[in-house]
Amino acid sequence: MSERHARPSNADGPSSTVRAWVREHTSSTLARVGWTNSSVRFGGGLVCLLAIIAVVGPVLTPYDPTAQALDARLQGPSLAHPLGTDALGRDVATRLVYGARVSLALAVVATALRVVVGTTIGLLAGYLGGLVDAALMRLVDIQLAFPGLVLALVIAGVLGPSLRNVLIALSVVGWASYARVVRGNVLAVKDRPFVEAARLYGTPGRRIARRHLLPSVLNPVVVLATMNLGTIVLTAAGLSFLGLGAQPPTPEWGTMIAGGRDYLRSAPWLVTAPGVAIMLTVIGFNVLGDGLRDVLDPDHLEERDRGRS
Repeated sequence: MSERHARPSNADGPSSTVRAWVREHTSSTLARVGWTNSSVRFGGGLVCLLAIIAVVGPVLTPYDPTAQALDARLQGPSLAHPLGTDALGRDVATRLVYGARVSLALAVVATALRVVVGTTIGLLAGYLGGLVDAALMRLVDIQLAFPGLVLALVIAGVLGPSLRNVLIALSVVGWASYARVVRGNVLAVKDRPFVEAARLYGTPGRRIARRHLLPSVLNPVVVLATMNLGTIVLTAAGLSFLGLGAQPPTPEWGTMIAGGRDYLRSAPWLVTAPGVAIMLTVIGFNVLGDGLRDVLDPDHLEERDRGRS
């Protein structure tokens, strides 16, 4: 067979080698992540439990989260109502489970939007460089100059109280962190030999970014996104507590705490139940993120061990 006909078997040139390396690296990384780290086991187990409760819980509960039963108002925990009832006779456990759906869904969607916007801007800034990099990074600096919670309060307050506006506020606030992390990793990778080989081979810039640069930023982005999930749950609950997020009778953890603050002495379960749910969710995501950082970034683990010794 002539050389001209043999060429298509390696049509991608260095791309095929890089794809093989990415597949091997990803599979080995997933094998290490697979419950070999105690933080991953604990945090991942807690997050999985909360997700299962959010998905399956509403199917199992016999109560409507918004239906009022004034004759059963402010009842303490019992077999019929394991976490008691609120001031309108609604089952607190049922509202807590439905609230998990709202809080977790909001956190996942807001984090996904942050990742998409921040990763895109970081890739463009790091790969293109020059004036594009300078302009995009100044935009990032401006965004990071404002305290995240204050900026979210301003945006949600201007747009009006609703879950959609809270989602917009949380998405606008957090993308810059991803852009900075992605840009830093792209700058560290774009001059490596396999990227230079792809350029010399004539690979289009878009394909280089997708096939060579993007895999190099996945690990830090995954860690940052995991930790951001807990922060978003906490921030969204705070905005709802202030009246800028979910509006009654929507079952949401921050709204539940706001509704129960007038009954702290007579019915403490109204605040305790959603407060504990928020705490466990934040702990789960933070511990999971810390474990993933140790697994996906061995250099960080070595530095931490040297610091302890």
